[in-house]
Amino acid sequence: MSATEKAKAKAEQMVGKAVQKTAHMRGKKSTEAKGAALGLRGKARERKEKAKDFFKR
Repeated sequence: MSATEKAKAKAEQMVGKAVQKTAHMRGKKSTEAKGAALGLRGKARERKEKAKDFFKR
């Protein structure tokens, strides 16, 4: 996994979780869902990179 892609994936996960928690505290359901989606996109990016590394072997 390239370091750049790994950093992007972790950043998306962290930002998504922060947005989700903040929106939950404020009662903003649509923003909370957007934060959850951003976190899932980060996890998907991380899994994609791990799969690429696996098949390079």
